Amino acid sequence: MFHAQRPKEAAFYRPLNPLNSTTIQTRSALNPEAAVAAITLCSLNKRFGSHVILRDVSLSVPSGTIFGIIGRSGAGKTTLIRIASLLEKADSGELFYGGEAVSGARGQALLDARRKAGFVFQNFNLFASRTVFGNVAFPLEAAGWAKPRIEERVGELLELVGLADKTGRPANRLSGGERQRVAIARALANHPKILFCDEATSALDPETTRSILDLVQSLSRRFGLTVLMVTHQMEVVRRICDDVAILSAGSIVESGSVASVFANPRSEMGRRIVGEVSHG
Repeated sequence: MFHAQRPKEAAFYRPLNPLNSTTIQTRSALNPEAAVAAITLCSLNKRFGSHVILRDVSLSVPSGTIFGIIGRSGAGKTTLIRIASLLEKADSGELFYGGEAVSGARGQALLDARRKAGFVFQNFNLFASRTVFGNVAFPLEAAGWAKPRIEERVGELLELVGLADKTGRPANRLSGGERQRVAIARALANHPKILFCDEATSALDPETTRSILDLVQSLSRRFGLTVLMVTHQMEVVRRICDDVAILSAGSIVESGSVASVFANPRSEMGRRIVGEVSHG
């Protein structure tokens, strides 16, 4: 058994082939009850100078699922997730959130699109001089929330991640697992529909990793969050992901359900990664 069965309401249609805006509109028209993918990447390309980072990457992430992207160091995973979360721009290609084009957003439209997504970084990215409360409150302050609303929302979030008793503690006095819980709470502050996780457990010990993954999975189920998680650890994917895509040299070489990829990897890179896990 690779991971727990997800609830039926999260089992939306699961397109893993490249989609474009016409395809999205056509499917919605033919079947209005079918859920539009939460994230759709269409032919994304990115290079730095002469070095190609991403090459014609297309991907569709169904709403309410946990989708893993796995690959070796240098495969382009972090660049891909930063483009998908609107922290960077692709050289070409399109990006959709829920069928709405966001890759060309500017100004206020870009800010609004970014607030639909939360981002959890590998190295936490907390303000060392701020308390737990101050770190979680930061995006709400930036969004102009009133102080009473901020206090209420931060209290809710810290209760969710199990840190209600750490409100006033400085961030630099927390353990690694506690820091990542603060980072998750901060990422959820603006009620995002999508949570991006960039190697969110790679700096943690195995026991803490399991607790963070269980937290992410429970939050996804509770709030219907779509989670896009990049990692180099297949065990992370096997524990909580529904689907997985394998990235190699900037291209997606394989995608499918976690169970199918583990049972019958079709690409050379897929066979290597699965073989290493099986051997371990």
